[in-house]
This record gives sequence, structure tokens and C-alpha cells, in this order.
Amino acid sequence: MVKHVLMIKLKDNSKEQCEKLRDLFMTMKGRVPQALDVEAGADFLHSERSFDVCLTVTLESPEALEEYQKDPYHCNTVKTYVATVREKAVAVDYTV
Repeated sequence: MVKHVLMIKLKDNSKEQCEKLRDLFMTMKGRVPQALDVEAGADFLHSERSFDVCLTVTLESPEALEEYQKDPYHCNTVKTYVATVREKAVAVDYTV
């Protein structure tokens, strides 16, 4: 199994914008075939080191992660929107 974790710091980190991005991430569940599971949440601590929204996607293999990165819905809807609202993003991909 592979875990893909993405954390986003938003330009506008209002509660509404954080929830909007979290909800968009969750639309991939059942829609992006490579994603076995999708979890997303908005930060509530708001510390100096916090990011605003976190996405965790579980995939079957590194090959499935490559396919996920090319999925039309992921690319054309989710990644396109994230590019317009993010200030910064960090990611980690690891096997479990």
C-alpha cells in the first residue's frame, strides 16, 4: 500500500475556504479509481507551523500513484483548483 499525503497552506485560510477545499478533496472518493481511500481535514489549531488542509490518499502501489497523478478528474478539477488557492504545498508519499 502507498499513502500520498498533501498539506496545503491557503492564500485565504478562512473556515469557509478550508472547508471548500476539504470537500473538494473528498469528491475524489469513488470518482478516482486508483484511490482506495480518501481522507481530508481542515486544521483547527492554527499554530504558526500549521498548514490549513490535509489530504491523505491510500493507493495499492507506486504504479497506482503514478496513474492517480494522471487521472483526468484529479488533474482537471482538483489540481487545477488547488493551483488557484494555494500559497504553499508539501507532500510525502510512502509505503505501508
